[in-house]
Amino acid sequence: MGLLPGGRPEFPAKLRWWRSSDNLSEALEKLKLASTDSATDSVESCLDCLLKALANNNTEASVKIQEMGVLPLLPTLLNPQSSCTPKVANIIAELAKNEFMRSPCVEAGLIPPLVQLLNSADQEVLLQTGRALGNICYDSHEGRSAVDLAGGAQLVAEHIKSLFQNTEPENEKLLTVFCGMLMNYSNNNDSLQAQLINMGVIPTLVKLLGIHSHNTALTEMCLIAFGNLAELESSKEQFASTNIAEELVRLFQKQTEHEKKEMIFEVLAPLAENDAIKLQLVEAGLVECLLQVVAQTVDGEREEDIAQLKTSSDLMVLLLLGDESMQKLFEGGKGSVFQRVLSWIPSHNHQLQLAGALAIANFARNDGNCIHMVDTGIVQKLLELLDRHVEEGNVTVQHAALSALRNLAIPVVNKSKMLSAGVADVVLKFLQSEMPPVQFKLLGTLRMLIDTQAEAADQLGTNGKLVERLVEWCEAKDHAGVMGESNRLLSALIRHSKSKEVVRTVIQGGGVKHLVTMATSEHMIMQNEALVALGLIAALDLVAAEKDFVGASLVSVLHKLLSDERSAPEIKYNSMILICSVMGSEPLHKEVQSLEFIDVVSKLRAHENKTVSHQASLTEQRLTAQS
Repeated sequence: MGLLPGGRPEFPAKLRWWRSSDNLSEALEKLKLASTDSATDSVESCLDCLLKALANNNTEASVKIQEMGVLPLLPTLLNPQSSCTPKVANIIAELAKNEFMRSPCVEAGLIPPLVQLLNSADQEVLLQTGRALGNICYDSHEGRSAVDLAGGAQLVAEHIKSLFQNTEPENEKLLTVFCGMLMNYSNNNDSLQAQLINMGVIPTLVKLLGIHSHNTALTEMCLIAFGNLAELESSKEQFASTNIAEELVRLFQKQTEHEKKEMIFEVLAPLAENDAIKLQLVEAGLVECLLQVVAQTVDGEREEDIAQLKTSSDLMVLLLLGDESMQKLFEGGKGSVFQRVLSWIPSHNHQLQLAGALAIANFARNDGNCIHMVDTGIVQKLLELLDRHVEEGNVTVQHAALSALRNLAIPVVNKSKMLSAGVADVVLKFLQSEMPPVQFKLLGTLRMLIDTQAEAADQLGTNGKLVERLVEWCEAKDHAGVMGESNRLLSALIRHSKSKEVVRTVIQGGGVKHLVTMATSEHMIMQNEALVALGLIAALDLVAAEKDFVGASLVSVLHKLLSDERSAPEIKYNSMILICSVMGSEPLHKEVQSLEFIDVVSKLRAHENKTVSHQASLTEQRLTAQS
């Protein structure tokens, strides 16, 4: 929001004679005298002089008014019964246009009498008072606090509630000022915004927007108000209980100017974060509006076309994040919106390619949708898109397309189809990427593809370049996501292939120590994946792994996992399996003996989990037999 307009009298050019600060000083001296003897006519003429001076050079006149000590006189002139009152409030509104005047206005005690004037029935008094309070609140902590303390916001909110149905021009002007005052009051202040929400201003403002949509100034004020309040999570529920979606879509359809559309977008974006409102916006026809904007701006080269294309397509993607709104637009894969979004992927425009790929990733959030999309050839479109970006190298598009492929690869029936389509080969082209978001999605996509797919795991697991890169990323301490996914893929290659060749490739690539570290992860699922992979390494090629197991202190890690009461049953079980597997190695066997594993294992025979207690008995027998 900004300073509130309106209410300032316009003087013909020939009357703009005010140049000398001496004349202003004289008027101020007269005002001082007149205010003490309450000579209304004399006060009125002095006030007119002040208004002329402020109209001619606001800053200079404001400095003079402050220097002459006139501010402390103004509270006594803010008399509800006086005919001068609107002019006094107007002068305060003009003074408060200057940042340096807002705190002095508060210190001079102007807020309480101004708030009292909000009880007036006189429209001009209310208008000028609303402007004065709004301008004092603009970007001023002191101003807001003083208005809050005097209860000004509550009175203004009540006025808006009682006046919102009146469409007379003068009333609309007053409503515009009052809405602006509330915005200046609450702008960038969460607690004051929450206060307005608790007062119930949102439903009133939504109704007001519907009734006064013909009034540009008032409409804009409402939109700024919504933009402010919608950022607060507590507002979303109130918005969802109104018909805000219909009103905003109706308003959007009428707009031709870029700036007006942008204002509506700024409200839609925070509101569309709420799932209930997402669905309301879809049902109100927002998607059709967005698709229309995309069609109109896709070939545009003006900055505003590019901005609108981005905002519209981003908002489309956001609407698809809600499960209900997404399914409504998917329509079993036959929805016109879904088909239009598909056509964005082969587009020449990077923004549309990005939005198209992100939209597919969002549609691919349940198995049914994923299976349908793979069966109807979406994978090929995404692969062609990725192929284009091996050279063009747009990171956001790469990331989005990989996200879509990862999601599509989750249903078991899709994996072999996607592997046959050559997804793994295309994904591997991005192995050299230095961008962590791309690395992260690339790893996740491969991990999803090889899940339960032994042949693919074998093929990828014996790819020396891939394993080498994974080992490198296992050390990416600055990027925890990439580090975690690399470890998980390394483990998955072993677990799903169960191949000695894969195990050898991982050992030669230096991956064993990372799997041992992974067994100490704070995430139980990762610990377990690591232990199963390490168990397979020990079972398939203990001799080749022995040196790495010793170097990575595997036995010591297993001792800690078994001793830790917080370890999950499956962690304890798999740790004991692994202990038994490494007993065939002399150096590892010695370590097991030196750490007195029998004591730890024998305690586990009493474990409440039957599988753990049974394995503890077997492990104890093995340890005893080989001691």
